[in-house]
Amino acid sequence: MVPRLPTRLAAPLLCALALLAGGCDQLGIESASAVAARKEADGKAVGGACRHAGRAIEDCYTLNKKADRAAVYAGWREMSEYMRDNKVEAVAPVLVPEPKVAAKGGKGDDGDDADDAGHAPKAGDKPARKAKGHAS
Repeated sequence: MVPRLPTRLAAPLLCALALLAGGCDQLGIESASAVAARKEADGKAVGGACRHAGRAIEDCYTLNKKADRAAVYAGWREMSEYMRDNKVEAVAPVLVPEPKVAAKGGKGDDGDDADDAGHAPKAGDKPARKAKGHAS
């Protein structure tokens, strides 16, 4: 014979389980469908923003390598249709991305006079002294 819970214990137990299961997203646990929906929404937002900024879809893919390409394209296409229907002009980006400083190879002395941040030395700057190693 299978033991049964009294009905007065079953109802609070079921309520507690329902509350715990419903609060999983608050604990940081996302379902696979929620993650997929969030990634698609992010990709569409990226695509729409790229189109509004007047960027080509290929540039958008290059600048956002982690975004889902299908979602980026869908957002870009939706924004393109919206802009065409409502006669909205593209907004040129004001901030220009800073050029990346190439990583130095070898021991770090590539022969130029630029410091680590890529800035050329000023007229009155003294060169940094190199520490001399003692071989003992």
